[in-house]
Amino acid sequence: MYEKIHRLKRQGHSKSQITSKLGIDPKTVAKYYTMDEEEFRAYRREHMFRDKVFEEYEEDILDVYRMNEFQKLNMSAVYDYLEEKYGTLVGTEHTLRNYIGYLIQTEKLQLNEKVRLYTKVPELPFGYQMQLDFGQHRCRSGLTLYIFASVLSASRYKYLIFQDHPFRTKEVIYHLLNCFDYVGGMPQELVIDQDNLMVVSENAGDIIYTSDFKYFIQEQKIRMYVCRKADPETKGKIENLIKYVKGNFLSLRDFTSVDEANESGFTWLKRRANGKISQATKKIPALLVTEERKHLRPLGNSIFRKSSLMGREERIANEKACISVQACSYQLPLKYRNKTVQIYTTKHRLFIFDLYTGEQIIEYELSPIPGRAFSKKELGRDMDKSAPELKGFVLQMFDSKNWKSFTRRNFATFPRYVRDQCLEAKRYFFHQDIDHDILEEALKYCLENDTLSFSNLHDTYAHFHRESHGSGGSIPELQPLECSYQGTHEPVEVNKRSLSVYEKLIGKGKEALT
Repeated sequence: MYEKIHRLKRQGHSKSQITSKLGIDPKTVAKYYTMDEEEFRAYRREHMFRDKVFEEYEEDILDVYRMNEFQKLNMSAVYDYLEEKYGTLVGTEHTLRNYIGYLIQTEKLQLNEKVRLYTKVPELPFGYQMQLDFGQHRCRSGLTLYIFASVLSASRYKYLIFQDHPFRTKEVIYHLLNCFDYVGGMPQELVIDQDNLMVVSENAGDIIYTSDFKYFIQEQKIRMYVCRKADPETKGKIENLIKYVKGNFLSLRDFTSVDEANESGFTWLKRRANGKISQATKKIPALLVTEERKHLRPLGNSIFRKSSLMGREERIANEKACISVQACSYQLPLKYRNKTVQIYTTKHRLFIFDLYTGEQIIEYELSPIPGRAFSKKELGRDMDKSAPELKGFVLQMFDSKNWKSFTRRNFATFPRYVRDQCLEAKRYFFHQDIDHDILEEALKYCLENDTLSFSNLHDTYAHFHRESHGSGGSIPELQPLECSYQGTHEPVEVNKRSLSVYEKLIGKGKEALT
């Protein structure tokens, strides 16, 4: 301060001008303005060793630090300790802070501060690593934005997306897939911290992932690098990106909707984050990523984006409602005969969708063996109607009291197979030339004998129908088989042992037992 005041004095400034220029108290300017160098040195020597307010508490202060192994302490905690021990203190917390600073400068107090030394991490090759992290920011409008951000370690090419609610695991996977599309491929390694969206626990390097995320990384064959707890420096690139997003993009903008934030965010990515020179590489990420894309792995279809139109292909079902995929045949419901459907395949699964509604029709496990044909039991069912609708339809097929009684008892007897029983009733008795008198006779017989399936009813009806039309007939007598030899070569003679041999053996056995 003395040097600044006298420099301005030599330049011809007055006391008031110096006060205004330096923005300090006029008394300070007046005190130093007339001092020469000898007077200033004497003044410093005098005040350097002047009595200090907290000097009488020096031992207590050092004892506090000694008990805490000379760790850096909260100044208000030290002040509160002295105040509790001695009552009201003369100095303030700020005065205590200055005194402890004096103790450190004079080396009476040496803090045990562990200084972490950092060395610059070698740059990674193209296509090797991507870092991922999350953040949160509250806009002035009150909207809370949840941040998903990633950066390619080599080119520093960045990706950013917001949503207005906390992330769920499947949302993280969905954003990752979109991120891979945005950057143009997948890296070999993904760096994350121990976020519970992806990691359940970690024990000495043994990482347990959440079930969905584990399936995803196995599906896409991504190698994971999970940072240790309380070690954010391991993924410093993405930590810096989160700070950059908050400090450069979000700090000066206010959003009322997440769509508005995402639209502005992608513009900012293109213009600023990926469009300006990176301080780390001294190159523009948007240009450098062109080279990195040559080293990224192509993104395969994922079960987590099967609802997306991306990756779907069209297939035409044949007259049997089957489609061919990888030299295997897969059955569809019959209503899709000769119609076009969409398919979506992952490494192990096949999903088939309606072309117009986009709804999933059926799914199959993909067969590694070509030439096989696959179908499912439910394809033979009438899935257009619910089970209660089918039950109502079957009940109303005939007005007979015995029919309704048989039907209700059938449903009670086969509760797990109601749909199958209804389909059999439709197959055997709907749109068929049914003789109602014979049906009544068959219903009475089945009710009396407790044979309550529609298959048994159909067989009983067919039996009474044959008898009523004189086609029952008697069962033809079975003809005995001809035992004489009819072969093309002479029969082999077989030795025959007399039964007396066995009788003697049985007799010897009885004697041994007695």
